[in-house]
Amino acid sequence: MFNSRVFLAEFIGTFALVFIGAGAGMAGAGLVGVALAHGLTLAVLAYVFGYISGAHVNPAVTFGLAANGTIKWGEAAGSYWLPQFAGAALAGYVLNVVANASGASLMAGATVGSLTESAPVLAMIVEAVLTFFLVSAVLHTAVAGKGGALAGLAIGLTLAVSILAGGSLTGGSLNPARTFGTAIFTAPSFSSTYTYLIYLMGPLVGSILAVIAFRSMTEEEVRTIDAEVVDVKEEAPAKPRPKRPARKPARAAKK
Repeated sequence: MFNSRVFLAEFIGTFALVFIGAGAGMAGAGLVGVALAHGLTLAVLAYVFGYISGAHVNPAVTFGLAANGTIKWGEAAGSYWLPQFAGAALAGYVLNVVANASGASLMAGATVGSLTESAPVLAMIVEAVLTFFLVSAVLHTAVAGKGGALAGLAIGLTLAVSILAGGSLTGGSLNPARTFGTAIFTAPSFSSTYTYLIYLMGPLVGSILAVIAFRSMTEEEVRTIDAEVVDVKEEAPAKPRPKRPARKPARAAKK
């Protein structure tokens, strides 16, 4: 299923996330600045495009919501993944043009860290754990509706603190499209199998684990609510049926 409104919202949103997030790295904003650039941008996007597409702007988030049954797999592929990777690629292209014109380094905006080459399996685990936190925030605050008006802020702050924790280790991607957008022009290398292990498999594994945990917690809550409803029904006294008025004896037929 293709939805042009969702496609456009995800394209613009992912472009903005990569352009601002990676751009902050290119500008020398430091780890805190990069984390805030990503987190605050995602929070704003949640309020701007949330009512249209949910503002996933992340294939791993879309994967989790499809696995949860929130959206259909066909819609995930055509209306979410395609514009997410396309928007990220365009952002990477524009940033590369800016870098070449200004003498800045796009490498500063790439999602690489100290574990990317030295310990790729550990890097994958870091990406999986951090993505687990992000997708869990989306599921509990937005999908389950527990965050209310603060859902967007909660999700954005989760991304920010996750980048603070994992930025120096893996670049704090948590987002295959985010890595893809800058990797086209710099690092990590597409020829390395570790790139796919860390920045594709890591976020997808973390996403599906978040869905499993979410379902186990929410299904228990549903069972509890159902049990309470049953108890109330059993305790409620049965309403007495109204007595029907006695029928009058039929009049004798006239002879």
